[in-house]
Amino acid sequence: MELFVIIYNMTIDTIRFKKELETERLSLEKELASVGRKNPDNPKDWEATPSKMDTQPGDENETADTIESYEENTAILKQLETRYNEVIEALRRIEDGDYGKCEVGGEEIETERLEANPAATTCIKHLE
Repeated sequence: MELFVIIYNMTIDTIRFKKELETERLSLEKELASVGRKNPDNPKDWEATPSKMDTQPGDENETADTIESYEENTAILKQLETRYNEVIEALRRIEDGDYGKCEVGGEEIETERLEANPAATTCIKHLE
């Protein structure tokens, strides 16, 4: 009786994608820091901050500008934070050996898909 071992042979260049994801992570951290700060109680969460403004107490126009700046930063931060967490999760999957595997069907994610979005979690067939 012969024993055959089937090895799942991934053709994904994880070293290349890890470098791309690390570069994107650093860029996202800089962008996030420009509009917010890390929540000290939850490292996956970022909080928006208003742009630096010298406001005088009681100046309604400057107070309104500060509030508007904070709201703009909140909108920008939400998009950046979502992408940042996707990138962090993709880096975790690389470390765990699960990178490039479709989370729906388990098949290998196409290289073209990962080139377009290195943090992709599904193959083209299972795009949401």
